[in-house]
Amino acid sequence: MSKTGLLSQLRRGYDGMRSDLEDPDVSEIGLKKRRFRLIVIFGLFMSVIAFLISISISSGGVIPLSDSVGSLFSSIGKALHGDGNLDTIEMYIFNARLPRTIAAIAVGAGLAIAGCMYQAVIRNPLVDPYITGVSSGAGCLAMAATALGFSIPFLMDNTLYVIPFMAIVGGVIAFAITMTVAEGSGGSSVNYILAGIIVGFAFSSIQTVFMSMGKDYLTDIMWWLYGSFSNIKWEDAWIVFIPVMGISTIAMVWAREFNLYSMGEDQAAQLGMDVKRFKRMTMIVASVLTSLCVAFVGIIGFVGLVVPHACRMALGSDHRLIMPASVVIGAMLMLFADLMARTVMSPTELPVGAITAMIGTPVFAYMLMKRGRSYGG
Repeated sequence: MSKTGLLSQLRRGYDGMRSDLEDPDVSEIGLKKRRFRLIVIFGLFMSVIAFLISISISSGGVIPLSDSVGSLFSSIGKALHGDGNLDTIEMYIFNARLPRTIAAIAVGAGLAIAGCMYQAVIRNPLVDPYITGVSSGAGCLAMAATALGFSIPFLMDNTLYVIPFMAIVGGVIAFAITMTVAEGSGGSSVNYILAGIIVGFAFSSIQTVFMSMGKDYLTDIMWWLYGSFSNIKWEDAWIVFIPVMGISTIAMVWAREFNLYSMGEDQAAQLGMDVKRFKRMTMIVASVLTSLCVAFVGIIGFVGLVVPHACRMALGSDHRLIMPASVVIGAMLMLFADLMARTVMSPTELPVGAITAMIGTPVFAYMLMKRGRSYGG
């Protein structure tokens, strides 16, 4: 679809939504579906814009848009035909800018879906992967693998999988502890938040120990703590993209189950749901998803909190709308955050986690002031 066509469709969607708001006969469900279409179209359009800018502009220099797009397609064509004879621009775009852009799309979508799952199961809009302790647990063991030189049996010569494997283990262990403490103290949403904060502090303190042990890797560790896509290669991009998008798709297939669960555990059980099994399974899946997202790029906050929360405010409680909208908006936000990290202080590159925090803090403060009274207590 052309740029003009997308703009026309966005304008028609906006005009239609305005007329719906003025028409009292339009159902709330119809209004939310129209709003969902507008959000998805806007998110896809802005993601395409961010993608094109990302392959054209970075801290390494500026390539004219027409040249960058032409080089992108020609390099992909050569790669598909096994032709490794890339010119300088093709090599720079294909080997440096394209992998990190693909990874940014996957990480943004994955963190948004993980946050959506946590908020749905814990039934609290203020929950995200960082608050539940998963990010800290994943970061702790990933840092241990970096500082102590861990290896995986039968993969002694391939260290590519060590950090993501340890991050997944750390994330699952952290959330298992959080779940045990929270359920042992009553299982309420407040218990999950408090348990996650405690577990997060514990793993963060252990991270400090590993930082002191890995002084030779201190620069890499600091970049990992604040998040960065600067070291992403094709091997990393595919390891992140394929499983993250696959797990995100599975999560969206469960949208009806999330709707059923959000009605209340007792009512969901009466309608035939194995509540305890569903709750534990989704928590484990969300923990693995979060761990995969942070394994290569580090800890990136606010995406898993702000994006699903904003989509919930705009679209209501139907996860058939919230989850795909979160995927699109999460990918868009991460693309723009990575672009800002590369260009705001060019040629110096900033940590992308700092950019998402600077974007997310005022946005979430605004949403909290708008809806804070509805959280109770």
